[in-house]
Amino acid sequence: MKYFYSLLLALAVTQLYSQETINGSIIDQDTKQPIEFATVYLPQLEKGSITNQNGEFSLEGISQGSHNIIVSIVGYQTASQNITYPLQDQLIIALKPSAIEMEEVIISTPFHKLQSENVMKVERANIKALQQQGAVNLSESLTSIAGVESVSTGVSIGKPVIRGLSSNRVLVYAQGVRLENQQFGDEHGLGISDAGIESVEVIKGPASLLYGSDALGGVLYLNPEKYAPVNSSVSNIEGKYFSNTKGYSTNAGYKSSGDNLKFLFRGSLAEHSDYKTEDYRVTNTRFREQDFKAGIGYRNADFKTDFRYNVNHSKLGMTDGIGVQNTNRTPLLPYQDLTNHIFSLQSTSYFENSQLDYTFGYTYNDRKEFEEHHDHDHHEEHDDHEGEEEHHEDELYLANEEGVLEPALHMKLKTANYDIKYHFPKTDKIETVVGIQGMNQTNKNYGEEQLIPDATVNDFGLLATSHIHFNAADIQIGARFDTRNIDVNSGINKNYNSFNGSIGVKTNLTESTIVRLNMATGFRAPNLAELTSYGSHEGTNRFEIGNSDLKNEQNIQADLTIEYGNKHFEFFANGFYNKVNNYIYLTPNGELVNNDPVFLYLQEDAALYGGEIGVHLHPHPIHWLHIETSFESVTGKQDNGANLPLIPANSLTNKVRVEFDKNQFHNGYAFIKLKTTFKQNNTSAFETATDGYSLLSAGIGGDFNIWNTTLGVSVSGSNLTNKSYINHLSRLKSDGIFNMGRSVNLGLNIIL
Repeated sequence: MKYFYSLLLALAVTQLYSQETINGSIIDQDTKQPIEFATVYLPQLEKGSITNQNGEFSLEGISQGSHNIIVSIVGYQTASQNITYPLQDQLIIALKPSAIEMEEVIISTPFHKLQSENVMKVERANIKALQQQGAVNLSESLTSIAGVESVSTGVSIGKPVIRGLSSNRVLVYAQGVRLENQQFGDEHGLGISDAGIESVEVIKGPASLLYGSDALGGVLYLNPEKYAPVNSSVSNIEGKYFSNTKGYSTNAGYKSSGDNLKFLFRGSLAEHSDYKTEDYRVTNTRFREQDFKAGIGYRNADFKTDFRYNVNHSKLGMTDGIGVQNTNRTPLLPYQDLTNHIFSLQSTSYFENSQLDYTFGYTYNDRKEFEEHHDHDHHEEHDDHEGEEEHHEDELYLANEEGVLEPALHMKLKTANYDIKYHFPKTDKIETVVGIQGMNQTNKNYGEEQLIPDATVNDFGLLATSHIHFNAADIQIGARFDTRNIDVNSGINKNYNSFNGSIGVKTNLTESTIVRLNMATGFRAPNLAELTSYGSHEGTNRFEIGNSDLKNEQNIQADLTIEYGNKHFEFFANGFYNKVNNYIYLTPNGELVNNDPVFLYLQEDAALYGGEIGVHLHPHPIHWLHIETSFESVTGKQDNGANLPLIPANSLTNKVRVEFDKNQFHNGYAFIKLKTTFKQNNTSAFETATDGYSLLSAGIGGDFNIWNTTLGVSVSGSNLTNKSYINHLSRLKSDGIFNMGRSVNLGLNIIL
């Protein structure tokens, strides 16, 4: 409450600078004709306007100082321009015609520029566009982005993989704060719904400079949905049906904004039965997920703040193999019962030509796992009748005196973090940001089993980075120091320190060709599972033993990106080489405990290399036709010659899509996609090779205007040939269980 009152006081005493109005016009660069319906937006003030039939716009409440203005409309390249108010001349911005999709401001990097202006390569994807391809959950949706895959356990649990690195080598941000939900567990998923998420940004490569430990392999930055435009309200109800799992997902939301105050909320529910392959259903891959998101924001010309809250509750079945065949949605034993809370407060104070960003976050993850009791002292063989009796006794054992089932594993992870950055006054040549970040995290056990002991983790980081503008090139440099302390109740107390830096350059070889070269170092301190594990993991069917002597993982990565684009053709090629010292990996030692193979955590220097290449053709004059092809590859090896585990197979994706508007039908689209995944022979010691396969998918959809209401409809199909296949990153691969077969998905969205 004390902080809350302080915030209210800050709002009350914030000094307002002189606020005026910007008037300007938007024209076509070639014809000099005015452009109607162009969106003009000031990101830092979150103010926007739409041009009239004369291409004119007006933005009120503008404070003196430097501002970035973004102009976008379909059919033109998005324009970004720095202006200083008060203006010396009338503002006129000319847009260049192009069939390339409109750009958005990148939020995950410190200078908040369009991707075409960034020195660092960042992939951005709209969540709605990813959903249109028929994925069941968020983690599966992200695999449509080049260089991103998912380690999955059925359809309910997925962990993102960026260029061969996964686990907590990939940091996930939601609502502007790091997502802490015991992601160090191999069988632990994201624990967040895609309802209420607008877009995702992917940094492929070490981002420790910006985010500290756990960003050694990259960052997935999930942007929450935006508030309604000023002085407007929007509500919608959306539902989807998935034929394969006989499942559904539904969500409803409402948002409203005034001149200064705005708010939103969204609730969602999803339920799925066991997924079906060509021949059978995979028992206990069923799940149920409930999610609620809310936000309230305030802004004026010199201050803005945004408070967001998300609670996600899910019950996830954990399959033991092929058994009962039905379409029930209630999970069987064993299953996970997860509740994840995320609180975030993001604020910015604007000064005449600088700003202070400060973000505070708190996450609370309550993880329960219910399972049949395992008697670790007796391993006699039982006949079928005795097995049934033992199963019945286990259920009684797990129930308390009131007959309520109690979790075998129960952990609570509580994390508080802060992120404070100061943007120095801009000049024509240089922008500089300095900041501090920190985290306090506690893990406590409450269940019968204890895989990871009680522990406390404290982080502190100090960073500085600059973007330098030259006539021929842009350069970004930065440095950072981090320290982490891990204090385990069992007596382990470890300190990890690391210095990291990055340097990158972007230049335009021609008007249509951009080249980026980046080099960066990153680090990752060993996590609690790697240091302290001792027990069997239900989701991975192995007995893991931690290693308290593990050192920091430290890497250096070089990225080279070439992009060419004109009105009708785009080409990109991204190559990387990633050297990781002290890479932590699991390996079996040949022993068994409780019939589970024993795996140890060891370290060895390693290297990963590969990249992505692709083309995008939208031929003249049929701009509505898009033909896209991309290929991605990654190889991971230890210095001793052994292959790294969980490296995605090479893949080739071909996609044809069309976009159209006709009469009352708007934002129409249709696509057909063929993704070919090649055979994976480069396997680690405890993996087997995986055969290649091709998956065909297609979809169609769009919006209808009916009685002042927008009705969105979509139909999509995945694995249309009902191919029986196993993805190399499936946790069910060791049991020979196929991935999901054919699914036809229907969607309906009503915008009121």
